[in-house]
Amino acid sequence: MRKGNGGNGGVIINISSLAGLMPAAFQPVYCATKHGVIGFTRSIALAANMDNYGVRLNTICPGFVNTPILQSIDKEENMGQYYSYKDEIKNMMQFYGVMDPSTIAEGLITIIEDDTLNGEVMKITASQGIHFQQYGQTPFPSSKR
Repeated sequence: MRKGNGGNGGVIINISSLAGLMPAAFQPVYCATKHGVIGFTRSIALAANMDNYGVRLNTICPGFVNTPILQSIDKEENMGQYYSYKDEIKNMMQFYGVMDPSTIAEGLITIIEDDTLNGEVMKITASQGIHFQQYGQTPFPSSKR
């Protein structure tokens, strides 16, 4: 995709989760990997900008989506050692709400169509809608030295 390698540029959208933005006692490995997706995306987006790849990279962090997996939290055989956290998970579901997959599609379209978005982390929840994670400025300039 990189223009310097003969590509036409484009957009890469990585999928993380709200669990990538906060700790989750009942999902430590999932949480760690989703934090990693965010850090990876933001770092590669910075490199792509510095070297004029012509490729934008962003991440979406959906909250709870109305899919069959949400029904599994009431089943101990699916949750294993984390079954004891089912009430905490249900409380989080109530706080953030459960959205329809079409809300995720709406966020994806925004990222695809807005050419100014690179290295952004989009949060999508039923209760707060589509919005972006705010970060402070990096301490280093985003241009080659």
